[in-house]
Amino acid sequence: MTADAALELILPLFQVYYDIKREDVTEPFQAEAAFHSHEEQYFLLKSAKYTECDAHEYVFFAAREHLTLAEAQKLDELAWAEGLSRVKPSSIHRSTDIGLILVADRVDPDAAEYIKKLRRSKSYKLLLHGYSNYRAIAIETSSGAMTCNRLGQHLKKLFSNINFLE
Repeated sequence: MTADAALELILPLFQVYYDIKREDVTEPFQAEAAFHSHEEQYFLLKSAKYTECDAHEYVFFAAREHLTLAEAQKLDELAWAEGLSRVKPSSIHRSTDIGLILVADRVDPDAAEYIKKLRRSKSYKLLLHGYSNYRAIAIETSSGAMTCNRLGQHLKKLFSNINFLE
């Protein structure tokens, strides 16, 4: 299976909760997904609101024929920078998570090791205005191997039902 075909299998998994964008996406990504949530809690009446919070998530998708270390680093930096540029910290901001999903026919071992060691997070005003975490996964379609960072473990579970070797 090619990387582009695998990406076409992955994107529908996100369509339930995310807004998928395939046009006018940040270069060099093929697609972007965005999730926004606003919660409010009341005490008996809507006028007695005692808390509210916003949560956001942005996921960037890239399909490549061959993922090298240099390409992985470039895509990682671009996804993190673009995700952070969309953060609007405020007193009601809880979190803005950023994700990177790389699909490639072949993934170099040093690129896979780089993805595995990624650790990125950011807090805003000592967590009073929320935080950002980073999830990343690289999928090699020729072998079906998936490599992710610590926070990307749930992505590995999400994609475990897809047979990339077809």
